Amino acid sequence: MAANDSFEKNEKALLQGVDTLLRSIGEDPKREGLVKTPGRYLKAFRFLTAGYEQSLDQIVNGALFKAEASDMIIVRRIEFYSLCEHHLVPFFGQCHVGYIPKAKIIGLSKIPRIINLFSRRLQVQERLTSEIATTLMTILKPHGVGVVMEAQHMCMMMRGVEKQNSSTQTSSVLGEFRKPSTRQEFFNLIKMT
Repeated sequence: MAANDSFEKNEKALLQGVDTLLRSIGEDPKREGLVKTPGRYLKAFRFLTAGYEQSLDQIVNGALFKAEASDMIIVRRIEFYSLCEHHLVPFFGQCHVGYIPKAKIIGLSKIPRIINLFSRRLQVQERLTSEIATTLMTILKPHGVGVVMEAQHMCMMMRGVEKQNSSTQTSSVLGEFRKPSTRQEFFNLIKMT
C-alpha cells in the first residue's frame, strides 16, 4: 500500500492519535489555537515524509544525457531537511555531490530532487549519505561519485546533550572518488567560497 493510500485510509485514526497526544501532555485540543492542529500536523508530516510517495523513475524522468565530458561535475550547497528516525525531530543542512561521468550526465535539477526523495523519509544521516551516492552510481554508472553532508540535528540541540553549535559530517565516496587524489580534489572543490 502506498503511503498516500495509507494516510487517506487511516485519516480518522491519525487525527485521533494527534488529539490523544495533545491530551496526554495536558492540552485541550478544543481550544482555539489547537482546533485545527491535528489536521495541520498530519499535512506537515505527510509533506516531510513525501519521499515514500515518490519513485526514482518519476524523479529522473529520462533526464539522462550522453556525456561529452569526463571531468568532475559538482553541485554544492544543496539544502536538505529530514526527520531523525529515532526521535522524529528534524535534522537539516547542506549536501555536496560530485561525479565523474563515463557515458551519461544527469539534469542538474535532478540531483537535489534525488536528495529530497531520500531526505523526506525517516532517516539517519549516515544512511542518507550512502543512499544518495549509491543511487547516483547505479543510475549514471559513472567513474565515481562523492557525497558529503553536513547537518545540525535537533535531537542533539533541543534535547539530550543540548549542544547548539555541533554539526555532523558524513561522506560516501565510490569508484574513482576512493583514490586519494580524486577524493582530495573533490573535498577541496566543495570547500571553495
